[in-house]
Amino acid sequence: VQLQASGGGLVQAGGSLRLSCAASEGSFSNYAIGWFRQAPGKEREFVGGISWGSGVTRYPDSMKGRFTISRDNAKNTVYLQMNSLKPEDTAVYYCAAGKSIMSLGKSDYWGQGTQVTVSS
Repeated sequence: VQLQASGGGLVQAGGSLRLSCAASEGSFSNYAIGWFRQAPGKEREFVGGISWGSGVTRYPDSMKGRFTISRDNAKNTVYLQMNSLKPEDTAVYYCAAGKSIMSLGKSDYWGQGTQVTVSS
């Protein structure tokens, strides 16, 4: 499967953005799809994931409340809705596909990343 991430941009603090991760080749069936982010000089951070078949989502505690992951079966696309954005959310956001949400960090399938910049 090949992933195409999009939707990043510049937004003011408190604003919202919705990122998209589409399967440009193949299908998300039988995969878990997740979002990660990496800010300059920092380690990659797990934002959350969704199991395509069941729709079950998982988020680390630090991401709960402001970030929501959803999917559109017809469009073979996963979304990351980000609300109440803060300058510390500034990062390159990547989507990944794997066999399970827990294994996403070791996935072989990654999108190209989309830049999110939150101004104060």
